[in-house]
Order: sequence, then C-alpha cells, then structure tokens
Amino acid sequence: MSLKLGVIGTGAIGQDHIRRCSQTLLNSQVVAVTDINLAQAAKVVADLKLTAEVYPDGHALIKAPDVEAILVTSWGPSHEEFVLAAIAAGKPVFCEKPLAVTAEGCRRIVDAEVAHGKRLVQVGFMRPYDEGYRALKAVIDSGQIGEPLMLHCAHRNPRVGENYKTDMAITDTLIHELDVLRWLLADDYVSVQVVFPRKTSKALAHLRDPQIVLLETAKGTRIDVEVFVNCQYGYDIQCEVVGETGIAKLPEPSQVQLRSDAKLSNAILMDWKDRFIAAYDVELQAFIDGVRAGRVGGPSAWDGYAAAVAADACIEAQQSGQIVKVELPQRPRFYG
Repeated sequence: MSLKLGVIGTGAIGQDHIRRCSQTLLNSQVVAVTDINLAQAAKVVADLKLTAEVYPDGHALIKAPDVEAILVTSWGPSHEEFVLAAIAAGKPVFCEKPLAVTAEGCRRIVDAEVAHGKRLVQVGFMRPYDEGYRALKAVIDSGQIGEPLMLHCAHRNPRVGENYKTDMAITDTLIHELDVLRWLLADDYVSVQVVFPRKTSKALAHLRDPQIVLLETAKGTRIDVEVFVNCQYGYDIQCEVVGETGIAKLPEPSQVQLRSDAKLSNAILMDWKDRFIAAYDVELQAFIDGVRAGRVGGPSAWDGYAAAVAADACIEAQQSGQIVKVELPQRPRFYG
C-alpha cells in the first residue's frame, strides 16, 4: 500500500516534492495539499493531475484521517507550528530546513518529540544522502586516512538576489555544512569565528561577501568553510578531509570531460538543484520507506536543533569578530 502524504506548502520546493512523490518515487501518494495561496495549491493539483484534496490550512490537513504522513515545505517561520501539530497528532513529518527559525523553536520540537516517545521528525538536510558525501564518510569511518585533523570546505554560488543579506550566508547557505560536517565527523562544534576577506566587487552594497567560517569540534578537528555567494563561475561545493595518514576529497559531480578548441575541460554546474537532485530523491524515498516500516530515520530534530545552535553562534561571531563558544546541551538518550 502506498503511503498517503499531505503536503503543506506548494511553492517551488513543495511542487518539486509533490512531483517526485507522485511521479518518481515508489509507494507514495499525495492525497492532500494546502498553501497560504489556495488557488496556487489547486493549480498544482490540476497541473499534476492528482487526486488530492486542497485543505484550507495546514492544521486541517494534519487532522485529515486519510493523511498518514506530512511534508512541511511552507514558509520557514511556519515550520515549527506545523511540525508541533504533526507530533501532537502522532503523524510522521518530513520538514524542509529550517526546522524552526530559532534554536529555541527547534528545542521545543525536540522536547515535544521526546515527550511523545517515538521519533516522528525527519529534517530535510539532503547532503547525507548525496552519493559523494556518503563515499567520503565511508573513507573516514574506515580509518583509511586516520583521524581527521582538518577540513577545508567551500560553498560557492554564482550569484544571489537583492534580498540576500549577510546573515543568510549562515542561515541559508552554511547551514548545510553545519549539518553535514557534524554527520561526517560524528562530532559536535565547540567554537566558531567568522572572518571577512576583501569584498568582491560583484556583491551588492549591503552584502559582505565572501566570508570564512572557522569551526572547532569537541575532538579538536579544525574546519574552515569559505562561503562565497557571488563567485560568478558556478555552483561549487568542496570538502577536503586531512587525516593523520592521508587526504580524502569530496568527488566532483560526474561530467563528460571535453577535448575541444585546444582545451581539456569539464563543465561546472550552475544550479544547486542539479547538483543535489538525486539526493532529494534518495532522502524522500528513505522517509517514505521508513514510515511504511514503522520508523523514521535520517537527520533528526536534534540534528536540526544542533545546526540552529551552531548557526546562532556563527551570526554572533559575524557581528562581533570574536571567537564564540557553541554551547550545545547534552543530547537526550532518545536520539541515541
């Protein structure tokens, strides 16, 4: 039997998830949708030729008896409200990042899930489902390069719009590294510093770009992440792990190597959707399969909270220029 899904939010990412759950993935059926713009929600249903009901709001959708699990892809500030409602209804919920817009909001979700007594929440951090990151983690976990000593990382976008602000380099961009690097190293952050190199002339006046984020983990691993969101040349994600006896590097996306016009070249992707499209498929299929098997795995509410705590420290470091402690409480036993 297919898992019957309700989707809250029919913007770009919501439409992508509805399409993949309806047309690409196995054992899922979208039976309910809603959006703050109900006309748009109805249009998505019609365009994709779905047999799905359009509900007046997220709470009505969550309460619908035929909805077995929920995808929250609405505006970020609404996520906490709907995830808490799903937990209260005892229904599994996949929430796109952010889990909540504050660390306190994430903690409320953690507390509610622990009180419920069973994992219901998976957070939409897709990088742990990327083939390249999984291969990199396998090398680290094997011990082939010894203990990780340093990581050199980069998150580069060709350009960003006028609404992109300096703090969004943390909350919208670096947040993916804050999650996936914890997962890669099985370690937590203890301090952070943000430094600003010479500003690129390609950035708008209000934006400080690029930035370098320096992280220290509990085990002493040092991490530098270059965040450069107006690099112009492409969407480029890099991660190099320097170990005691060797170096492991995130593989480049598979591209045809071209010999032409006296040049040897590989194309560079321009869009993050192209870089991680397969990971989105894998993560949602894992959520569907897990719920059907009676369990929820993947990035947890605690992972969402840990990323939010680290992000708050990064923003404080942006503003102060100082080294800021990352004060993460002890992880509940509930999350292993």
